[in-house]
Order: sequence, then C-alpha cells, then structure tokens
Amino acid sequence: MAYLRSENEKLEIDYSAERVWGVIPRAVKALQWEIQETDEKNYILKIKTKGAFLSYGSMLTVEVVPIDEKTCRMSVTGETPVTTITSMADFGRTRDRIGFFVEAIAKEIETEKTGSESTQ
Repeated sequence: MAYLRSENEKLEIDYSAERVWGVIPRAVKALQWEIQETDEKNYILKIKTKGAFLSYGSMLTVEVVPIDEKTCRMSVTGETPVTTITSMADFGRTRDRIGFFVEAIAKEIETEKTGSESTQ
C-alpha cells in the first residue's frame, strides 16, 4: 500500500520576492533536481527531487509571496510517495529535502550578494 508523506515549511525572508524567485533555478540546479512546472506570474513552481536508496523522489511545491519591497514569504510543501516497505527508510527525508532546498537558496543569495559587492 502506498501513500504520500507530506511536510510543510513557511519562511519569512528579508529579500524581495523577485530576488528569491531569481535564485531558485540556480539552487535547484546546484541540488541536481528538476523544475517540473513554473507559474512566473504567481511565483509558484514544482520541483522534482532525486530519489535515494529505498526512497522515492519528492515533489516540492514552492510559493513566494511578496510582503513589501524588501520582504517575502516562502512556503515549501514536500510530498513523497512511500510504501509500507520504504516508510521506515524514508522517515524524515521529505523534511531533509526541504531543508536542503532552503540552504541552497541561502547559499545562492549569499553568493549573489558577495559577488555584487566584489564588483563594486
């Protein structure tokens, strides 16, 4: 029997929605994941992660919502199909993948920030 294991993370980020949205493709590429669907107008996308030993890949849905010019809210929902056999080996991987994604975005923003400072 298979079912979806779901996790959700909501973050408030001290950067504009445009800036966060701009680094997401680089973060996905760095993780060697794949963007499946993109809604540029509403800042929503779906990302397919890689699977691992005894683990299926996850589907992450990312939504970036502007709060003001310098702040946005990002919601990341991850769903991973599991079976009764893989459920024990997979425990916590959806949460880990969301964490990896958030870390990759932070690294890309930092790289962009330090790169623009060194060119000035």
